[in-house]
Amino acid sequence: MLVNLIKSYRDVLTICDKELLGKYFEEGKNQLDIKENFFKGDKKTESEVIEIIKHMATEDATFNIVGERSINAALKSGIITQRGIKKIQGIPFALVLM
Repeated sequence: MLVNLIKSYRDVLTICDKELLGKYFEEGKNQLDIKENFFKGDKKTESEVIEIIKHMATEDATFNIVGERSINAALKSGIITQRGIKKIQGIPFALVLM
Protein backbone atom coordinates (compact mmCIF):
# COMPACT_ATOMS: atom_id res chain seq x y z
CA MET A 1 0.00 0.00 0.00
CA LEU A 2 1.09 3.57 -0.61
CA VAL A 3 0.61 6.23 2.05
CA ASN A 4 0.94 9.96 1.43
CA LEU A 5 0.52 12.70 4.01
CA ILE A 6 -0.41 16.05 2.50
CA LYS A 7 0.17 18.85 4.99
CA SER A 8 -2.47 21.55 4.85
CA TYR A 9 -4.70 23.49 7.23
CA ARG A 10 -6.23 20.04 7.70
CA ASP A 11 -3.87 17.15 6.97
CA VAL A 12 -4.94 14.75 4.23
CA LEU A 13 -3.83 11.13 4.44
CA THR A 14 -4.11 9.17 1.20
CA ILE A 15 -3.85 5.39 1.17
CA CYS A 16 -4.11 3.26 -1.95
CA ASP A 17 -3.22 -0.16 -3.23
CA LYS A 18 0.01 0.23 -5.21
CA GLU A 19 -1.32 -1.37 -8.40
CA LEU A 20 -4.13 1.21 -8.65
CA LEU A 21 -1.80 4.21 -8.79
CA GLY A 22 -2.32 6.25 -11.96
CA LYS A 23 -5.54 4.45 -12.96
CA TYR A 24 -8.95 5.92 -13.73
CA PHE A 25 -12.35 4.31 -13.22
CA GLU A 26 -15.77 5.53 -14.27
CA GLU A 27 -19.27 4.25 -13.63
CA GLY A 28 -22.23 6.35 -14.70
CA LYS A 29 -21.69 9.88 -13.40
CA ASN A 30 -19.13 8.73 -10.82
CA GLN A 31 -15.39 8.63 -11.36
CA LEU A 32 -12.35 7.58 -9.41
CA ASP A 33 -9.04 9.08 -10.55
CA ILE A 34 -6.07 7.76 -8.59
CA LYS A 35 -3.61 10.46 -9.59
CA GLU A 36 0.07 9.99 -8.81
CA ASN A 37 0.49 13.57 -7.58
CA PHE A 38 -2.11 12.93 -4.87
CA PHE A 39 -1.81 9.23 -3.97
CA LYS A 40 1.87 8.44 -4.62
CA GLY A 41 3.62 7.97 -1.30
CA ASP A 42 5.67 5.66 0.83
CA LYS A 43 5.19 1.90 0.58
CA LYS A 44 3.87 0.52 3.89
CA THR A 45 2.78 -2.83 5.31
CA GLU A 46 -0.74 -3.41 6.60
CA SER A 47 0.35 -3.10 10.24
CA GLU A 48 2.19 0.16 9.50
CA VAL A 49 -0.88 1.55 7.70
CA ILE A 50 -3.13 0.65 10.64
CA GLU A 51 -0.82 2.41 13.09
CA ILE A 52 -0.59 5.51 10.87
CA ILE A 53 -4.39 5.65 10.55
CA LYS A 54 -4.87 5.33 14.31
CA HIS A 55 -2.38 8.13 14.92
CA MET A 56 -3.81 10.45 12.26
CA ALA A 57 -7.36 9.86 13.54
CA THR A 58 -6.34 11.84 16.64
CA GLU A 59 -4.95 14.69 14.50
CA ASP A 60 -8.14 16.07 12.89
CA ALA A 61 -7.21 14.65 9.49
CA THR A 62 -9.06 13.78 6.30
CA PHE A 63 -8.62 10.30 4.78
CA ASN A 64 -8.86 9.18 1.14
CA ILE A 65 -8.62 5.39 0.94
CA VAL A 66 -8.74 3.31 -2.28
CA GLY A 67 -8.36 -0.41 -2.99
CA GLU A 68 -9.15 -3.74 -1.34
CA ARG A 69 -6.06 -3.98 0.89
CA SER A 70 -6.20 -0.32 1.89
CA ILE A 71 -9.90 -0.54 2.74
CA ASN A 72 -9.29 -3.70 4.78
CA ALA A 73 -6.55 -1.94 6.76
CA ALA A 74 -8.92 0.99 7.39
CA LEU A 75 -11.63 -1.42 8.57
CA LYS A 76 -9.18 -3.10 10.95
CA SER A 77 -8.11 0.30 12.32
CA GLY A 78 -11.74 1.18 13.04
CA ILE A 79 -11.67 4.42 11.03
CA ILE A 80 -14.44 3.15 8.69
CA THR A 81 -17.28 0.63 8.70
CA GLN A 82 -18.76 -1.35 5.82
CA ARG A 83 -21.45 1.35 5.46
CA GLY A 84 -18.78 3.94 4.60
CA ILE A 85 -17.41 2.00 1.63
CA LYS A 86 -18.47 2.84 -1.92
CA LYS A 87 -17.41 1.18 -5.18
CA ILE A 88 -16.79 2.32 -8.72
CA GLN A 89 -16.21 -0.47 -11.25
CA GLY A 90 -15.71 -2.82 -8.31
CA ILE A 91 -12.92 -0.68 -6.77
CA PRO A 92 -13.72 0.10 -3.12
CA PHE A 93 -13.01 3.54 -1.70
CA ALA A 94 -13.83 5.59 1.36
CA LEU A 95 -13.56 9.24 2.30
CA VAL A 96 -13.36 10.15 5.96
CA LEU A 97 -13.46 13.58 7.57
CA MET A 98 -12.60 13.55 11.27
